Amino acid sequence: MAQALMNYLDPGAIILGVRAETDREVISLLAERLHALGYVKPSFADAVLARESQLPTGLPLGGVNNVAVPHTDPEHVLKPGLAFATLIQPVAFANMEDPDERLPVRLVFLMALNDKDKQVEMLQEIAGAIQSPETIEALIQSKSVEDVSRLLG
Repeated sequence: MAQALMNYLDPGAIILGVRAETDREVISLLAERLHALGYVKPSFADAVLARESQLPTGLPLGGVNNVAVPHTDPEHVLKPGLAFATLIQPVAFANMEDPDERLPVRLVFLMALNDKDKQVEMLQEIAGAIQSPETIEALIQSKSVEDVSRLLG
């Protein structure tokens, strides 16, 4: 099901047990990782943060463990990839369905895609991978890159 996710998810861009206060901190951390791994241009982090302020990506899943999928335009991307973080404590992201609402998020998938047409496809892959509360909880509890690979692969 989620095999496409693992094709894009660089093990070096998986960060488990992140302590962060804000969505900006989480996005910046993941963007820095993608930049260090050669996936994105230096402009990527600021572009994601600007887009997030206008078009939020908090995905409400009906519980306390929601997901955010920040991304930006292809011109900031060198090659397609994903970064992923689990958060020790929930961080508030604006709800994509209601930007005035803040959602507690525990999982963040930062998409770096250089083909705008692939964004919907990747969002569908992520949505498919996180449909079950059990999978979300297992991802939050992951202790290694291998755990994440097993759950998303």
